[in-house]
Amino acid sequence: MKADIATVLFAAGALAAPSETRGAAAPCTSAVKLDAATNVWSKYKLHPNSFYRAEVNAAVENLSDSSLKAKAQKVADVGSFLWLDTIANIAKFDEAIADLTCSNILGLVIYDLPGRDCAAKASNGELAYNEISRYKTEYIDPIVKKIKANPNFAFALIIEPDSLPNLVTNADLQTCQESKSAYEEGVAYALRSLNLPNVVMYVDAGHGGWLGWDANLKPGAEELAKVYKNAGSPKQVRGWATNIAGWNAWDLSPGEFSKASDAKYNSCQNEKLYVQKFGAALKTAGFPNHAIVDTGRNAVTGLREEWGNWCNVDGAGFGVRPTASTGLELADAFVWGKPGGESDGTSDTSADRFDSFCGKPDAYQPAPEAGQWNQEYFEMLLRNAKPSF
Repeated sequence: MKADIATVLFAAGALAAPSETRGAAAPCTSAVKLDAATNVWSKYKLHPNSFYRAEVNAAVENLSDSSLKAKAQKVADVGSFLWLDTIANIAKFDEAIADLTCSNILGLVIYDLPGRDCAAKASNGELAYNEISRYKTEYIDPIVKKIKANPNFAFALIIEPDSLPNLVTNADLQTCQESKSAYEEGVAYALRSLNLPNVVMYVDAGHGGWLGWDANLKPGAEELAKVYKNAGSPKQVRGWATNIAGWNAWDLSPGEFSKASDAKYNSCQNEKLYVQKFGAALKTAGFPNHAIVDTGRNAVTGLREEWGNWCNVDGAGFGVRPTASTGLELADAFVWGKPGGESDGTSDTSADRFDSFCGKPDAYQPAPEAGQWNQEYFEMLLRNAKPSF
């Protein structure tokens, strides 16, 4: 899983010789109160969490090219979201705040729904579709407790990647049919429980090549709005997240797949158009419509054979660093949601979690299990970074 390798690296002391001096935690002198009616990213910087820093620093030690090594050291200073993707990995929270400062906001991905990733195998979760009680008491409740115990820090949460989009577009799959109730109940519970003053939340909404299809915009927005309202319309929900762990360009025009035979059915040919069009649909449905966009690995386009190819895209590069300067009011920030260098899924066809998308011609191979470090892939992202490091 994503956190396991980072935990090993941390324990092994891979944080030695970081590219930026890390100090002790410096919480705010009073309780943080985030106004979700405003863009918090204009005030806070996404925190370069210690676990991704550990992975990058270990990768640096494996580089012999001095120029590439110097560039790689800079990646450790880039803010990225930390994935709390198992019950055990909630323990990473304590280490993650050990060097958090008042000027930074810690990004956390909430990602452990029962029957997780119902339309794919590579990142299936630990909870069965009927274990909603465990999700509440063993996963969400402990995270709530930890955040409540740290009121002088700021937190930004991405809520359950791929979950609600799967209910919109993969309703024909038995696995998604079985997971539907737990997804909707679980996300609503997470939103309601994590509605804390020092938290701002963004619910995942896939990307422009998923819910951006003209036929998906309205039902997608209504699905998010339904769950949001079932949660009591929590005021700390700022909006939604797009392109998390994705590859879509921000404002490429014409879009990467604009010449495809079915392009006429999707007016969201880049993420900027998606933020505008899906944002409008969300507003109509009664859901907060400001977005954050993952630009962590979207520097290079024209690599995928099809829009839906999501696994370890070969030739990819690190994209724009986290910033609130997006040029669009509805887009709060560009962020690094997926830690670049961690695998999307294994290319080993004999593995239990092998997904056919990870064996496609446009997927980098060989690749380890989802969340495990891929040194060669990291080096590729670094070489192809735009802007370069």
